[in-house]
Amino acid sequence: MTNGPANAVAREAAWLAAHGDGLPALLTANGGPWDVIQAYMPRTPAAQKTQIYVLRRRWQTERLSIGRRMATYQFHLVAHWPIGATTTGTQIAETEQANFDSALALLVQRIEGYVGDHSHGGRFLSAAEAPPNTTVAVEYGDPAQSVASGFLSATVTYSADDQDYTA
Repeated sequence: MTNGPANAVAREAAWLAAHGDGLPALLTANGGPWDVIQAYMPRTPAAQKTQIYVLRRRWQTERLSIGRRMATYQFHLVAHWPIGATTTGTQIAETEQANFDSALALLVQRIEGYVGDHSHGGRFLSAAEAPPNTTVAVEYGDPAQSVASGFLSATVTYSADDQDYTA
């Protein structure tokens, strides 16, 4: 099985890092706001870089019929945004929070994909649309704590159904 549970996180990170397809480019190398988009959290995350790490919180399979199954993943993206990543000077914390909001909005646009095609470039059967988890949820860290520690944080969660397979 070319696609499957073992490489789902890498496939999703590749989709988020893709560019030139009419959806927002996310990596700074392609004009986006994020320095790092990577599958899995490294032991030592990059310092003073805007970062997205693609993780998986849940994986389940459902039997479709005798011998046929489909995997569903709950993706969990961890976003880090250093204070000072995009601006300096007065009202730096407020400006960085606004810039973080804008960067997360582009991320959600990319996750939601094209009208009528939510397969993330054919990497999945569907992503961010399959019932019962049809939402893309963005949850921000407490800014009072994160500003004091020098970075903003958020998690983004959504589901993806993989292609069905024979078990």
